[in-house]
Amino acid sequence: MAKLALLMILSSALLLGATRAQAHEVQPTIADLSVADGIAEMSLLINLEAFLAGIDLDTVADTNDAENAQDYDSLRALPGPQIADRAPRLLTDWNTLPMLTVDGVPTALQSVSISVPDDIDLSLPRASQWVLRAPVPQDARSVTVTWPEGGGAMVLRQQGVDDPFTGYLDGGQTSDEINLGGGGAQNAWQAFVSYMPVGFDHILPKGLDHILFVLGLFFLSTHLRPLIWQVSAFTLAHTVTLALGALGWVTVPAAIVEPLIAASITYVAVENIFTSGLSRWRPLVIFGFGLLHGLGFASVLGEFGLPENQFIPALIGFNIGVELGQLTVIGFMALCVWQALRIDRGDGSPKGAALTYSALILVAAALIIVPWPDLARLLEAPVPVFALPLLLIFGGCLLSVQKRATPDAYRRYVAVPASVGIAIVGAYWFIERVFL
Repeated sequence: MAKLALLMILSSALLLGATRAQAHEVQPTIADLSVADGIAEMSLLINLEAFLAGIDLDTVADTNDAENAQDYDSLRALPGPQIADRAPRLLTDWNTLPMLTVDGVPTALQSVSISVPDDIDLSLPRASQWVLRAPVPQDARSVTVTWPEGGGAMVLRQQGVDDPFTGYLDGGQTSDEINLGGGGAQNAWQAFVSYMPVGFDHILPKGLDHILFVLGLFFLSTHLRPLIWQVSAFTLAHTVTLALGALGWVTVPAAIVEPLIAASITYVAVENIFTSGLSRWRPLVIFGFGLLHGLGFASVLGEFGLPENQFIPALIGFNIGVELGQLTVIGFMALCVWQALRIDRGDGSPKGAALTYSALILVAAALIIVPWPDLARLLEAPVPVFALPLLLIFGGCLLSVQKRATPDAYRRYVAVPASVGIAIVGAYWFIERVFL
């Protein structure tokens, strides 16, 4: 039965590894808006192929997870000039929204220039620079920007004024009115609140590598104290490098950081397999790995940018969002294995726990078998990517309840198989990020 539990977790690892191995990660569109001399200009840093392929960027975090991923890959293989020729067709639909409104009046944008780089690995998304312009009255006072449904995230930044507006739009959303004279910058509280969901979103659902690392900490021991020590060391470390990276004082290439993050996942998981308690050096090792993860978080902030006049509140908001995401992962997994832990400690009803996990297995199976488009939209990934690991965890918990007479049943049927699966995914990611 232990082999069965291990096999179940390994199959989940293979699914997660394959999902990440072919990753074409969705990036937010960055829009810089300026108005001067009767001309409104919007410069977009955008993945044109994803829009031309009709991918719903509101529901996926990786273009390979989209139903029309093949169309995207075909477009991605085309040379830059051919993509530039096709891009203006998007603007026709955007102007019907309208994308730009000046003092309440819809204003059509026109394509001025499109730059599509050709010197990027085909396995990676490419960001094209698209400049749009529209005439505006000289006495115009404000504008709003609407981002189309399915467009994913947009970071909207006003340029050329004091105290510029900075906003974050999801697909289908319209910005607040943007004062063309400036003064629309977020106050400290607004910056703090607006960056919290950005940090949380980077953990759940988009931060699968960070999720696995945190779960590696969780599965070390059934006691709370080792978890507190590890999470505290990790939090302190990544807070330091997140701040230093966001300030630009420390910069390490992603080609170095990302493989090391994968290695950190493998390390904590492998150590879980061979030890069941907190060693003296593990918090120090976790602290070191936390420094790496902080640099990874800082790279995300680099994509969005932090408002200069509210840098500290936005940075704190992002960091708190990350912490809330991590605590959510830990809390959710604790709920998943709670009954198995109680039985392992000699508490609770084995029969009730077995019935509970049998029901949860059926629920997880239903999530895998039955299409759940709304849930996929919320998760920004195919539901099985999250449901299958849960199914296997519930299966391991059921085995540990049924084999409760076995010494360390929870560790044998849940913690160790889960750690083996996490280690395999981390090792695969390390190989992929270094060699593939």
